[in-house]
Amino acid sequence: MDAITVVGLIAAVFTTASLFPQVLKVWRTKSTKDISMGMFAFFCSGVFLWFVYGLLVNDLPIMVANSLAFIQALVILIFKAKYK
Repeated sequence: MDAITVVGLIAAVFTTASLFPQVLKVWRTKSTKDISMGMFAFFCSGVFLWFVYGLLVNDLPIMVANSLAFIQALVILIFKAKYK
């Protein structure tokens, strides 16, 4: 694995991990009142398309980061719909 891929994977870990505290907070409090449905819908769409792009160009950091970000954002969207 080259240095550029390592940098990409480290960036992927940090950006993907940034959603995890929000997932935990929503799960624990069962409150999504201050979360924008529109923002997370656009975000889910964007990270899904980045994942597809990563597949098309065979870029591991892009695939990993965006697949995990998509799952976390989707969980937040599901909680948003459930705890309306």
